[in-house]
Parts: sequence; structure tokens; C-alpha cells
Amino acid sequence: MADTRPTADLTLDIPIEGMSCASCVGRVEKAIKGVNGVTSASVNLATERARVSFDPSRAAPEAVAEAIRKAGYEPRAEKIDLAVEGMTCASCVGRVEKALARVPGVIEANVNLATSRASVRYLGGSDMTARLVAAVEKTGYTARPAAPAGAETDREAAAREAENTALRRSLAFAAVLTLPVFLIEMGSHFIPAVHDWVMATIGHRESWYLQFVLTTLVLFGPGLRFFRKGVPALLRLAPDMDSLVVLGTSAAYGYSLVATFLPDLLPAGTRNVYYEAAAVIVTLILLGRFLEARAKGRTSEAIKRLMGLQAKTARVRRDGAFQELPLDEVRTGDVVQVRPGERIPVDGEVIEGSSFVDESMITGEPVPVQKAEGAAVVGGTVNKTGSFTFTATKVGAETVLAQIIRMVEEAQGSKLPIQAMVDRVTAWFVPAVMGAAVLTFAAWLWFGPDPALSFALVNAVAVLIIACPCAMGLATPTSIMVGTGRAAELGVLFRQGEALQNLKDVGIVALDKTGTLTLGKPTLTDFSVETGFEEADVLRFVASVESRSEHPIAEAIVAAAQGRGLTLAEPERFEAVPGFGVSALVEGRRVEIGADRFMDRLGLKVAAFAQVTERLGQEGKSPLYAAIDGRLAAVIAVADPLKASTREAIAALHGLGLKVAMVTGDNRRTAQAIARQVGIDEVVAEVLPDAKVEAVRRLRTQHGRIAFVGDGINDAPALAEADIGLAIGTGTDIAIESADVVLMSGDLRGVVNAIALSRATIRNIKQNLFWAFAYNAILIPVAAGVLYPVDGVLLSPMIAAGAMALSSVFVVGNALRLRSFRPPLPGSVGSAEIGRMVGEAA
Repeated sequence: MADTRPTADLTLDIPIEGMSCASCVGRVEKAIKGVNGVTSASVNLATERARVSFDPSRAAPEAVAEAIRKAGYEPRAEKIDLAVEGMTCASCVGRVEKALARVPGVIEANVNLATSRASVRYLGGSDMTARLVAAVEKTGYTARPAAPAGAETDREAAAREAENTALRRSLAFAAVLTLPVFLIEMGSHFIPAVHDWVMATIGHRESWYLQFVLTTLVLFGPGLRFFRKGVPALLRLAPDMDSLVVLGTSAAYGYSLVATFLPDLLPAGTRNVYYEAAAVIVTLILLGRFLEARAKGRTSEAIKRLMGLQAKTARVRRDGAFQELPLDEVRTGDVVQVRPGERIPVDGEVIEGSSFVDESMITGEPVPVQKAEGAAVVGGTVNKTGSFTFTATKVGAETVLAQIIRMVEEAQGSKLPIQAMVDRVTAWFVPAVMGAAVLTFAAWLWFGPDPALSFALVNAVAVLIIACPCAMGLATPTSIMVGTGRAAELGVLFRQGEALQNLKDVGIVALDKTGTLTLGKPTLTDFSVETGFEEADVLRFVASVESRSEHPIAEAIVAAAQGRGLTLAEPERFEAVPGFGVSALVEGRRVEIGADRFMDRLGLKVAAFAQVTERLGQEGKSPLYAAIDGRLAAVIAVADPLKASTREAIAALHGLGLKVAMVTGDNRRTAQAIARQVGIDEVVAEVLPDAKVEAVRRLRTQHGRIAFVGDGINDAPALAEADIGLAIGTGTDIAIESADVVLMSGDLRGVVNAIALSRATIRNIKQNLFWAFAYNAILIPVAAGVLYPVDGVLLSPMIAAGAMALSSVFVVGNALRLRSFRPPLPGSVGSAEIGRMVGEAA
């Protein structure tokens, strides 16, 4: 009889963005209650959360989220990382992902075999963590919330070391027990003298008893780890890699038991033992697991090196005296003291003393920077000379270094689009291998030569053992881990793994001008006034207006006025017109400053300065116009020097077969002059910030996939519109949400290196996938015996075990080659790099 009991309601606690009043609350509640299956909904404006109860058999959390969006608000998904233990192959990954995805409220679940982590996005629920952990444990694995960056790395390192030690001991024990079994059985086959010695010293039947004892110790000693995981997986009808090992070794061992103790049950001519196969399989797979574990440990070295840049303690003022405290006890607002040669523990602002600090970790500049009162300092950088004290402004997970580590971890744990194909295959791989083993056994039993039973057993065991889903599961994530880690050492931070795959396919790179191609530090170079105006007066008026602006050009004009000793006035009614210019009242006079289009808008003709602006444009300078009381007063030229690496970087982009475009709000003459200087192919000039999005779309239509490089603030819309957005970092501001990739050093050569590394990483992934699939596609049929009719070749289960063990090691070893990736333009390394300082920390 069907179970007609009602399904228990589930409750979600959903954060909602955009509510501002009681009306908003009412609209959201009404929208949620309108979803079929929702039994109650309560929205709290103060906490900006909705508590929703619903019948999971009638309503899905996604339907609730969509109802909130249709009401005009945004449900905010939350994210948790779980450390998952017990996964050994790609089948395990798929199983855990499915279990997590089935938990009500989960939007997305990604599991990474190389990092043993699951990343889950979900709509809130106070008990969600417990439900996620329970879902994982129900599939036969263990899970716990991952600790914050750093703490988890230390914990994982300790766990990995313990696992390596256990594997080393198990391997040594298994090898000592297996060697006599191998020598007795295989030595007797191939070396007559060994056969004669065994017969004379031990005896034929007695040698079987000895092999039985030794193999039993191997299987239920070091080999017990396979049975502990493989048997429960079989009972759950969810077989994995360990299940294949259990089936293969059990078949060889069980057949040998019958041949040893109940030989009359077997047909004449088939009474052979295969103890050596079972023992050698366990030993070789343990060897493979040990080598794989050591290699996988090396894939996360970039994170460990980044962690090495963090100070372990800080000298903090408490109760009027400085005390040495652990880093996790430092709080925002604490006063911290740093001595010469010490690493700065957290981010902060200097309040006393001065020094020179090596900030190459974040800026790429090798020259130490002077720090005095009011200057910002960054945790992980090195104090070179004097002592100083500072107030902690960011601690723990909020520091720049912690953000870098978090970004690298998230990129390493992400799943590339190319992985989708692997997931589809591995979902049925282990059951398919078991089916192939059954067919192999049946085919040899029915059609094989005598002794058919022996042939059937040996070949079926070889099929079970040679299959390697581990290599498939490791092919992509190990390359991502090593590739993104190497990128971080080169000052390139991939915010998501998908960018690592897509960047290799760009056909054109579009660049902003100010701060990207140029230093972003313009200086006033020319100042021509119209008849009837005094240069000093005009400059004072213009600088007074620009003193209210934060634009780099405004800062250059103000600096020039102050350099001449001019006293600036306080502007009134200041107004900035985006894309045009600024205006204000200065001492009762109307002052307007901007590009020629601003003058056109004001009805002023700039023809009087035509010759001057033509010359300025050809020199690559940006002309601005100033009007006072409705009269054109002056033309101003500001030049922003090109970065030293710009020409080299653009030449290297051409060398990679890419087109290069400049997208700028500057006037066309200036933009084209700069383009000619550095070799840019295409110029899109005089575009307002919003129009850059349209420019990106047009360039995509003409050239295919596009990467846009900008500062991440003014260029946020264009960065978001581009297929790949690369943001020039400012040293301390690396959490640029609109970018897919952040270049820490602000050096354009980082773009070249990011693209080259993307290509190298995806090439490495394809090599791994080819190996993993080709290995299984070729060797499983060989293990089944397809070559036997041709030349009598059969694959021993022991050789199959060796091949399987080395398959995963090959994949991880190939991924590790990315650690030696050499950037096309090595001078661009952003962290001086994190690579050099990592060496100091190591």
C-alpha cells in the first residue's frame, strides 16, 4: 500500500536585497505566498530575510526565488565549502554532487576530487549545513564545513601527511608479504631452479597454503581499506573504484581458496591458484595511491606558499604594553608594532614612525615604498628599515592576502565547462566496467580454449583491475589547481575556473587607455589662453573647479597650479557631467571645463584653437577647453605617460595571433596618435562609459570572443559585457567583482601571461583527458582478450594493476609540469613577486 503520510514541511531563511519599506515587505510576502506549495511566509525588513515554509513535494526553492525576483527584489544565495573525505575516483565525485543537489534549497553543487572539497550555493536555511553533511554521509563519505583559508590548509596538510604515512606503512607491509607469494608462484613458472627448490623444500600443496596465509594477511591487512569503502558502495548499488578492486581481488582470492581447499569442485585442468594476482594487485594499487597522494600534495603548493607569506604572530598593544599574540587574536582597531625585517601581520594605517616597505608582493615594484604617518600598509609585505606602529584596519579573512588566497582557492575548486563531458562518462563508467567484466567472463567461459574457466577468471579480473576512473576524475582539477596556483605566483588571479578555459579562445583584446596603457598619472604639459585672459588667472580658476574632482586629469591641473604657488578658491555649485566635463562658480564667475563636445554643447566654437589641438593630438596629448562666463578662455593639454611595458605587451599579444583595440573616451586624434606609437590595430575613441558596452559588442561581432582590460571601476560595465574581463589591480584593491581575472601588478604584460597560461593549462587538461580516455578505451579491450585470437596476447591481472596504478600518477605528474610554466614576458610577474617572496617564506 502506498505511503499516504503528508510530507513534512521544510523551512528556508532567505536573505533578500532591495527592500526599503513596509510596502516592500508586503509585496515580497504576497509573491512568496502565491507560490503553490508554500504554507507560510514571514518577511522581516530589519534583517532583510524571509522565512518560508513549504511542502517539498509541491514547491521547489527555485520557484520561491523566482517569485521574489518577479516582485522586483533579489534573493541572495549563500555559499558553503565542505571538506569531503573518502572520495577516490570520478564516480565518487558524481555521487556526492547528486546527493548535494537533491537537498532542498541547493542551487548548485560542485565537487572537486583533487581538493576533496564541495562548493555549494543554496537558499538559506538554519539547518542547511547539517542537511548537506547528512546527504554526503548517506552516500558513504564523510563531510564537515571547511575552515577559513589558512586554517583549512594547515588541517589538510596534517591530514595529508597522516594519510601518506599510513599509505607508506601499508605499502611496506604489503610489499614484504607479497614478494614471497610472487616469487613462489611466478618464479616457479619462469625459472626451473626456483620450481625445483619450492618442490623440494616446501612442497606443491604446502606452497599453496603458504601463499594463502600471506595473501590473506595482505587482503585483510593493508588491503582492508578497499573493502571498507568498496563493499558498502556495492551494497548501496553505487560501485566505485574501490569496488572494482574488491571484486577483482575477491574473484582471484576466492577462486584460489576453492582450488586450495575444495579442489574437487573445479573441473580437471582448472585447479590453479591466483593468490599472487590478488596480493600483487593490492600492493601495486597501494603504490599508485601513495605516489598519487604525494603528487597531489604538490599541486597545492601555491596555496601553501601564499600561506607562508602570512606572519604567525603580531606585536599588539594591550593594557599599555606591546604583547606577542597569535594572528587570529588581532582585532580591527588594535595598535600593532613592526620592527625592521619583520613581515607586516595585517592591513592597516601607520600612526607613528616611518620606514620603507617591500610591497613587491602586491604591486610588482621591486623598490621599497616609504611609509609615514597616514600611509596604508598591507599584511604579508616586509618592513625593511625603521620601526613603526599602525592601526589594524583589516584582519583575518578581510586582508588583501587572505582575499588573494580565497580567490585562488575558489578558482582551484571551480569546475570548467570541459568537465561536463567527463561527468557524463564517469556517471556510468564503473557499472559499465562491471558489465564488461561479466561479458568477458561469459565469453571466455563459452568460447574460450581449455581450461576455459581459468581463462575466464583471469581476463575478467584483468578488466576489473585495469579500469581507471581515477585518472578521469583527476584530469581536469589537478591541472586547474597547478595552473591557477602558478598564475597567482605570476600576479594573475583567476576569479573563476571558467575564465581559465575561455581566455584561450579570445580573438581580440580591447584595452582602456588611462591607467591601462598609460600610468594613470597625467601631468599638465600645455596651457594656451585666448586673447583677453591672463594665464595665471585662468589656471587658478580652472584648478579651483578641478579641486572638487577626483579624476587623474583634475589632479594634474591642481598639482600644476599649486606648483606655481597659486592660491585656489572654494568652488560653488560644482557639477560633473559624465563624459563631458565639470562646471562651478568661482568667485562669482561661471567656469566650465571639458572636451570639445562639452564646448559644442555650450554653443562655443573651438576653431580658434584648431592648429594647437591638431598638434597636441598628433603628440598623443589630451586637449581640454576652459570657458569663463560663456567665453572660450583656454585650451589645456594633459599627457599621461605610457607604461614602459605597453609596447612590449602589445607586440607579444600580436605574437599570440590576437588583434588589439583601444576603447577610450579620449578624442580620436589623441587616441590614434597613441595607437600608432604602440602598434594598436583598432581605435574606438570618444565613447562615453556606457557606450563602451556597445563598443565591446561591435568588436565581438567583428573579431569573435573578446577580452576587455580596464581598471575595474570606471570600466565595470565593459568588463562585465566582455567574454573575459581583466581588471588592472591597484595593489590593495583586488576584489573587483566585475572582472573574471585580476592583474595584481597593473602591468599589461600580465595579460599576455594570463592568455599564455590559459592556453598551456587547457592544453594540459586535454592531454590528461586524452590519456585517461585512451588508456581505458584501449586497455580494457586488451584486458578482455581481444588480441588473443591475433597473436595469443593476454594481459596478466598483475600488469593490469600496475598500469592502473600508474595511470593516475601520470595524470597528476603531467599536471605538475605547469609548475615550470615560463611566462612569455617574465618581467611582468606581479608579486616579485609572490614567487620570490614565496621563496623567502619557504
